Amino acid sequence: MEAPEWLDNAVDLGTSIMAVEFDGGVIMGADSRTTTGAYVANRVTNKITPIHERIYCCRSGSAADTQAISDYVRYYLEMHTSELCDDPDVKTAASLFQLLCYNNKNNLMAGIIVAGWDKHQGGSVYNISLGGSMVKQPFAIGGSGSTYIYGYCDSKFKPNMTKDECIEFVQNSLALAMFRDGSSGGVIRLCIIDKNGVERRMIPGNNLPRFWGN
Repeated sequence: MEAPEWLDNAVDLGTSIMAVEFDGGVIMGADSRTTTGAYVANRVTNKITPIHERIYCCRSGSAADTQAISDYVRYYLEMHTSELCDDPDVKTAASLFQLLCYNNKNNLMAGIIVAGWDKHQGGSVYNISLGGSMVKQPFAIGGSGSTYIYGYCDSKFKPNMTKDECIEFVQNSLALAMFRDGSSGGVIRLCIIDKNGVERRMIPGNNLPRFWGN
């Protein structure tokens, strides 16, 4: 008897992730579905991972690879903080992710969005692609669900949005991606980061924004 397909497939985040700058901080968002092939291995995964007090990352690609890289960066930032007696910048964290992803690009499948707040640049968002390139952007999307919402995000994004506008933008974008992408789903997890700290929110699947029908 042939074994099920999902037994031979690696655990994959097959995901929709997003981060947006606003004046004073960033909004990060992600779905919660983890897949192994066509099998949903976890429907309430937390893909927004803390790296430092006000620096988080959204992970897409191989779950094992992205967890390992996040652990390395968290360790390096703890050393950085101890040596300099100061909190790291978001760019420092993003550069560490880039270094690890680029130097191991033939062995890793990891797409990372790094975002957070620091006293030098305020809120900032960095996108590290599968090949290890790093780009600072006003907003970033990633994962398998992102292919469905590039047009929506380009048409709806505008510079200098307020905090509430950014939250609505992230919620609507992720909801659209989750409706279209079979590897994305579950709940929407939000992370709001500014100089005052971090606020986490969760939107259940039955409360997601809807754009057609009832």
